[in-house]
Amino acid sequence: MRLAALSAAIVPLASLQAEDGYDLWLRHAPLEGESLARLQAHDGEIVALNPDEPTVALAISELRAGLDGLLGKADRAAQTGSYTAFRFDCDHPAIAPGGAFRITPADRLLSIDAAEPVGCLYASYAILRELGQGADPSTLALDSAPAMPLRMLNHWDNPDGHVERGYAGRSIFDWWHLPERLDQRMIDYARANASVGINGVVVNNVNARAFMLEPRYIAKFARLADAWRPYGIRVYLSARFSAPMDIGGLTTSDPLDPQVAAWWRAKADEIYTAIPDFGGFLVKANSEGQPGPQDYSRTHADGANMLAEGLGDRGTVIWRAFVYSAEDETDRTKQAYAEFVPLDGQFADNVIVQVKNGPLDFQPREPFHPLFGAMPKTKLMFEGQITKEYLGFASHLAYLAPLWKEVLGADTGRGGPVTKSVAQVIAPAGMAGVANTGSDRDWTGSDFDQANWYAFGRLAWNPALSSESIAREWAAQTFTRDPQALGTITAMMQGSREAVVRYMTPLGLAHVMDTGHHYGPGPWVCDLARPDWNPCYYHRADGEGIGFDRTPAGSDALAQYAPDVTAQWADPATVDPRYLLWFHRVRWDRVMPSGRSLWADLVHEYDAGVAAVDALARDWQTLAPHIDAQRHRAVAENLAIQQVEARWWRNASLAYWQSLHGLPLPAGAAPIPESLADYQRRAFPEAPGQ
Repeated sequence: MRLAALSAAIVPLASLQAEDGYDLWLRHAPLEGESLARLQAHDGEIVALNPDEPTVALAISELRAGLDGLLGKADRAAQTGSYTAFRFDCDHPAIAPGGAFRITPADRLLSIDAAEPVGCLYASYAILRELGQGADPSTLALDSAPAMPLRMLNHWDNPDGHVERGYAGRSIFDWWHLPERLDQRMIDYARANASVGINGVVVNNVNARAFMLEPRYIAKFARLADAWRPYGIRVYLSARFSAPMDIGGLTTSDPLDPQVAAWWRAKADEIYTAIPDFGGFLVKANSEGQPGPQDYSRTHADGANMLAEGLGDRGTVIWRAFVYSAEDETDRTKQAYAEFVPLDGQFADNVIVQVKNGPLDFQPREPFHPLFGAMPKTKLMFEGQITKEYLGFASHLAYLAPLWKEVLGADTGRGGPVTKSVAQVIAPAGMAGVANTGSDRDWTGSDFDQANWYAFGRLAWNPALSSESIAREWAAQTFTRDPQALGTITAMMQGSREAVVRYMTPLGLAHVMDTGHHYGPGPWVCDLARPDWNPCYYHRADGEGIGFDRTPAGSDALAQYAPDVTAQWADPATVDPRYLLWFHRVRWDRVMPSGRSLWADLVHEYDAGVAAVDALARDWQTLAPHIDAQRHRAVAENLAIQQVEARWWRNASLAYWQSLHGLPLPAGAAPIPESLADYQRRAFPEAPGQ
């Protein structure tokens, strides 16, 4: 009964809905010309050795529905050829487990081999992805395996439906009506995740509510787990560390207290009774006011290992390394390293430490986190933010694959004679992305933000993929297959994040967003209770200069990196200009490699960012013949917003810097149209995602 319901639910909605973005990259729009003719010649039956296994049945159903879409078949019951065109073997002994698959062509047959059913499901999506870009089915050969075991989304969704740092409407999780009613959106969400290899979902906010561990919520999670299991997706929960006190009646949550450990063991047993493949717990502890083991003078390892013992070999504890305290007066970016590196080798085997891509907080650009490579005896997991808390929310076009590629490809300078990249460091564990989905019809608040969800999954499967190739394949499945239009869209995406960096945080600036909502510029905010909540803490600008000195003469945060890496960034004369003000305090009149002063270079960067956004808007207008009117208009309207807000960023930032040093704008630079006071008066108490 369950399988029939799921199979019926996976029919794409293109025939029922306008081009409103709901179908994501799974539109399977009809092919044309030679690509269509090749697929028509290949069209035939799909067979499997074990077709009744739920995930195998899904693999067949997804492939058939996708092929019918590509062939333009309105009647999905239409007969295909009498021969076998696709044959699944989902219990193949020569294929590695974990989702790997092999696709081999022979005459008019594609053989799909995998060690387990989920590998066959991934293969179906891979076939459709390739055919949707015009690949010839008679020569389609793929041999693919995930680079890392855990490819996860972290939802910052709250039980009342509010999404922290979410810009696409309300939460997609209808906790109020679960478990009795499962929204169809949960199935469509699972399809989208499985299509890019995502295999784990943390369904609630890391700022967790203890009552979500109560039996009534466990039943809700179990309904989700049952629905997602055929798609290869395991449910994980954010757990509040103080739950034994909050809902358990204990007087302590000390991880070394036997009663506390017993409570968590019993809770884990209760969850596994309802969800046999429960993934485990994600924990945010002793950060931003959340309870944790340090409340009892215990270490992060003490807390994580106690929970890990309760899960046993059934699941995993994912312990976030995002920690900072108001009492540390040195440099916030140093705190995670200082707290976790001494614990290397002390974490249990089923504990993963989840590390943000950079040492601060999901900024438009940061250097890679110094923890990567510095804890060789501990499993480390990458955490990136798919939702754009600091990159213009859902209204700014900012394709994030280039950001993640910068980090994944960074050489940590550690790991022996052949040093390891960040991607190699995290390979035994995985990647987590803070989800950007919501109740908006297009899922992510804008059409282009779908690409970040897609790109995250593709890079978690294979971090060696180029951001350009991911952009092109996403655009071909989402918008158009026209080669010239694809080239334009791909170029727009590739340059978009750099444009945001330039008009928001050029030359290594960071965290200059307005306070609380992080919407728009606020470099003048200097009076908040905690020093590290203030943008002034990070840019340190005054009449003489700007930038955070992280050399030995300053906070010495550079010392947390390997010597070879430190050498790249230690000298302001040779450091990559993109990181200059992150690591160095620089005088406004310093002569830069361009021959301009720092002040003139900064103005140049802001202006270049504005110009890049104007170019995005112009390029998009040329694509009107290739994009349906509804989505073309929606993107154009967002780009118009971005054009206005890029100028706001440029003008407000420059007005503030000028108020400190009094220097004139360089010759030819556009004047600042409003006063600093005008920019400072802007307030946005209704900004989404707070």
